[in-house]
Amino acid sequence: MRVLAAMSGGVDSAVAAARAVDAGHDVTGVHLALSRNPASYRSGARGCCTVEDAGDARRAADVLGIPFYVWDLSERFHADVVEDFTAEYAAGRTPNPCLRCNEKVKFAAVLDRALALGFDAVATGHYASLRTGADGRVELHRALDPGKDQSYVLGVLDQAQLRHALFPLGDTPKDEVRREAAARGLLVADKPDSHDVCFVADGDTAGWLRGALGDRAPHQGGDVVDEATGEVLGRHEGSWGYTIGQRKGLRLGRPAPDGRPRYVLDIEPVTGTVTVGPRERLAVHGLVGSRPRWCGAPPAAGEVLDAAVQLRAHGAEHRARVRASADRVEVELLDHAEGIAPGQAVVVYDGTRVVGSATIETTRRVPA
Repeated sequence: MRVLAAMSGGVDSAVAAARAVDAGHDVTGVHLALSRNPASYRSGARGCCTVEDAGDARRAADVLGIPFYVWDLSERFHADVVEDFTAEYAAGRTPNPCLRCNEKVKFAAVLDRALALGFDAVATGHYASLRTGADGRVELHRALDPGKDQSYVLGVLDQAQLRHALFPLGDTPKDEVRREAAARGLLVADKPDSHDVCFVADGDTAGWLRGALGDRAPHQGGDVVDEATGEVLGRHEGSWGYTIGQRKGLRLGRPAPDGRPRYVLDIEPVTGTVTVGPRERLAVHGLVGSRPRWCGAPPAAGEVLDAAVQLRAHGAEHRARVRASADRVEVELLDHAEGIAPGQAVVVYDGTRVVGSATIETTRRVPA
């Protein structure tokens, strides 16, 4: 096969490309230039998308003896990932930009261009596995290494995309990948891993949003309110600086009457109100998701699946009953979850197989 290997400049994508070469494929490496200003996405060892990363990817391609190109997808990345991220926070939701990048950039823009150029598949360094099911469809499964499994952020891929994807690292623990990279003479063997929100290089999401939103922020300030009493406990500089389940950085000035910490329970972007309360009020027993995407055949309308769901990129599984329709997914959690926010993704599993995903619109908290 002719394979386009997406090479970020990190160790995982370099070894994935090397394994594609070993498998006998005709491999071409490509680095995605995603930042319109590369310096803005890097702070020390954190972040991504620098000239250094492109150089690391090029050197890895040279070691492997494969052609190498840089594709400028910065405008697409900014429109589909960065702008979506800021808009979601402004609306009081908590998005996952990695899912959006996989859906809109790596397996849409990149895959579409690769197929148009005559490539058969795109290989990446994601930790996930592909298998052919009994019905002939390509199934997406969890990786062997649970600590590195990335099937959650790939749950947005449909059957057409999975048929043209390769994930060569799915059966390998991360420490073995690093040892393999060193044995191959790849200089990125000890390079630190990238972080989830790659374009918020210093980790200060609230500060980044303050600069990105500017005058577009719907509220530059608002009240922090106690859920039980309705008492105004303080003021904040912008509701977009908070996420449900947050404990640190509330700056309320005085403890709760019982001395226990408070957590963010709700964010109202229209009024700018942030509601706080005790940890037990974070417990969620159900949710509704929109924009479902199915990795294989979609469930029949109204069908109830006894499944497991994952609600965060590195979160635990929760037993659940899932009912799906064309544009809606209803989830009853048999194991309560905490701090689940609209905007996050719910990814449905049948054992290790990814069934599909949806964007969380609303949650149902356990009654007080």
